[in-house]
Amino acid sequence: MNNFTITGFADEISPNVSEQIRVLKQNDIRHIEVRGLDGKNVSELTLSEAREYKQQFEKAGIVVSSIGSPIGKIKLTDDFAEHLALFKHVLELAVIFESPYVRMFSFYTDDLAKADDYQNEVLERWQQFLEIAKEYPQITLLHENEKDIYGDTPERCLHLLQALNSPQVKAAFDPANFVQCDVEVFPHAYHLLKKHIAYMHIKDARYEDHRVTPAGKGDGQVQNVLEALVADGFSGFASLEPHLSIFDGFADLESGDSIASNEGDGAKLFTVASEALKTILVSEMEQEWK
Repeated sequence: MNNFTITGFADEISPNVSEQIRVLKQNDIRHIEVRGLDGKNVSELTLSEAREYKQQFEKAGIVVSSIGSPIGKIKLTDDFAEHLALFKHVLELAVIFESPYVRMFSFYTDDLAKADDYQNEVLERWQQFLEIAKEYPQITLLHENEKDIYGDTPERCLHLLQALNSPQVKAAFDPANFVQCDVEVFPHAYHLLKKHIAYMHIKDARYEDHRVTPAGKGDGQVQNVLEALVADGFSGFASLEPHLSIFDGFADLESGDSIASNEGDGAKLFTVASEALKTILVSEMEQEWK
């Protein structure tokens, strides 16, 4: 069984694209979720720069799984016309990168405790995104359940997805972000959103301190979610977004054969995250990941 294709936010390895590619290939990963390239956010690239990076990826045998855009990660009070123009530019970048997905968010509110009061405004803005995206039918918009935005709970994510009611808008499911919002990931969040999940972010965290951990080391029920996805017929990307810092027990992992001692911390931590996911997929779930 090979329900999952591993990809990842390689800018957590290093700002340098060549180093990102090297460590991805070292981990036998042939896909990338593009967010930061040589210290520049993907949304800031010119079309010419994007073409150059696309050629670099092609030469290395790396395929873009998604654009990790910052679209929707602004306040509702910020200038939306300017942001909408940036969204159009991101779609053009996605075409150049031949990316099937663009990751997005649902806006910061002034008072998160009253987030439900903003649902109509959030929906109206996403409807504008979708209207533009209809000109790019090959691209699916992914809403990520980021903490501190409107869609930080599964209930509000579900409302947005159901209200939009479009096959071109799906969920990027992030277990750690739900943990950091003190939400039960499995079964609660998963079962509410399972019909809409098209993409997984592999990140785990602990309820007690909200600290991010390798997959399976926190309270995000990552293995349960992945197993449920398989049972529900999922086939798609599992994207490593480690967000790790040096943690207790890291030295023991670092001494393992899979992590070279001369690597930088970003490369080491990305490899720890990669190995944790592969352990779940291969050892626990008997998956042959791609």
